[in-house]
Amino acid sequence: MTGDRREGTGAMHEAPIDRLRALMARLRDPERGCAWDLAQTHASIVPYTIEEAYEVADAVERGDASDLRDELGDLLLQVVFQARIAEEAGAFRFDDVAEAICAKLIRRHPHVFDATGAFLPPETRPTDPAAIKAAWEIIKAQERAEKAKAGKEAGRETARAEAAGPLAGVSRALPALARADRISKRAAVVGFDWPDAAQVLAKVREEVDEVEESLGAGDPEAVFEEIGDLLFSVANLARHAGVDPEEALRWGILKFERRFTAMADRLAAGGHTLPETALPAMEAAWQAVKRDEKG
Repeated sequence: MTGDRREGTGAMHEAPIDRLRALMARLRDPERGCAWDLAQTHASIVPYTIEEAYEVADAVERGDASDLRDELGDLLLQVVFQARIAEEAGAFRFDDVAEAICAKLIRRHPHVFDATGAFLPPETRPTDPAAIKAAWEIIKAQERAEKAKAGKEAGRETARAEAAGPLAGVSRALPALARADRISKRAAVVGFDWPDAAQVLAKVREEVDEVEESLGAGDPEAVFEEIGDLLFSVANLARHAGVDPEEALRWGILKFERRFTAMADRLAAGGHTLPETALPAMEAAWQAVKRDEKG
C-alpha cells in the first residue's frame, strides 16, 4: 500500500522539483498514464506554454503573490513537460536544460563569475548597468555566431543556424510588438537607430500620413503595409522613451476595459443599454468616467 502511494506520487521527502518530474513521468507512462498527456507533443503544448507565460505576467501586473506562485508553477510544469517529451525521444533531459542555463548565466556574467562559477572579487565588478547590458549583448551575438557555425559544421543548416546576423535568434513566436522591440534593439546595437525620441516621433507622424494616403487611395494592401510600418515606428518610439511597448499596450487595454465597463454601468444606472444608446451619449458617459478617474 505504501509502495503504491510512493510509486504514484513520488516520495514525500523528495525535493519538490524531483517530485514534479516523477509525476510527469507517471502521467506519460505508456501503460498507466493519462491518455491526454500521452497524446501531447512539443508542438501541441506550445500554446499552453505561451498562455502560462502571459498568466505569470498578469499576476505580476496585479501584484497578486498567491496567483503568481500558482502561475509560476503552471509555467514550470510546461518546462518539465517539454523536457520529459524530449527525454523520451532521447534528445535531452531536464537536467541538461538546467545545466545549460547555469552555464549560460556564468558565461554571460564574466564580471561576476570566473569560468568555474566562483565569485570574482567585488572590487573588480563594473557597476554601470548600461555597460553591463552592452557587454551582455556582445556575448549573446558571439553565442549566436558560434551556434550557427556549429550547426553548419554538423550539417544542421536550419533557418535559425543560417541566420547568424545581428537579428538572428529573435523568436517569431513572440507577440508582434514585443518582437518589434527586440528587433529594433538589435539594430540599435550596431548603430542603426535614430539619435533621439524626437526624430522617432517625426517618423511616426510620417507613417500616419502614409496610412492616411493609402486609405484615401482605397488600396487595402497598402493600408495593411503602412499600418505595419506605423506600429513598428511606435514600438521604436516606446523604446526610445524607455517604455516596454507590449506592457504599455496591455495597460492601455486594461484602462479601456475599465473605462468601458464604467461607461456601461453609468448608462445602465440611467436605464439605458449600450445597443440602444447613441454614440454621442456614450461619448458623454465616457468623458464623465474619465473625469471621475481624475477626481
